Amino acid sequence: MIHYTHPSRILVALDCIIFGFDGEEIKLLLIKRNFEPEFGKWSLMGGFLNDNEDLEAAAQRILFDLTGMTNTYLEQLQTFGAINRDPVERTISVVYYALVNIQDQDVNAIRSHNASWINLSAKPNLIFDHNAMVEQAMHRLRYKAALHAIGFELMPEKFTIPQLQKVYEAIFKTPLDRRNFSRKILSTDLLIGTGEKDTNSVTKKGQLYRLNAEKYQQYLTDYVSFFPELTLA
Repeated sequence: MIHYTHPSRILVALDCIIFGFDGEEIKLLLIKRNFEPEFGKWSLMGGFLNDNEDLEAAAQRILFDLTGMTNTYLEQLQTFGAINRDPVERTISVVYYALVNIQDQDVNAIRSHNASWINLSAKPNLIFDHNAMVEQAMHRLRYKAALHAIGFELMPEKFTIPQLQKVYEAIFKTPLDRRNFSRKILSTDLLIGTGEKDTNSVTKKGQLYRLNAEKYQQYLTDYVSFFPELTLA
């Protein structure tokens, strides 16, 4: 059997940036470490790559362990490999970010990992290079949300147009004109009316929609821009 000769051991870690939306703000799922190094400090959820795993399978495993979720939006972001990024041992981190519907989370799984949803605007200082990871993930999220309609991944199964608008305002940190947003969304054919209304609304704007899954896949895979004007926001 052929082996490569290399004198050093380099670990491969996976770090997951998990974004959620609570109806008002973008949130991060963070853990408070109960182990060294950096005991008691805030961290992204992560783990090491196992010998029998592909990278994405490892990221899916970490996401499931923390939230109990599968089939969520998950995308590789970047590799962080500064020599001294981990004070214990030379470790390269492959970073993924995920978009999840907070309502679908496994609360017990989150508690067992000492994790909490924290508003992105109130993000504490994180260990190692995790602050840079989150910053890069937000840049990517804004870019992809403008082009590929992935903001729907943060929504519950049924939602109103004003609720969807709040997601995009939270992602881009800018107010959007209500009429223009509604007209734009309805023109995409991404919404299917449910015939139901939000019980908390007394106006026609409380109509509940669900996502047209077939049309959504087109926006994910085809060269169709969703909100290209927001890429500069």
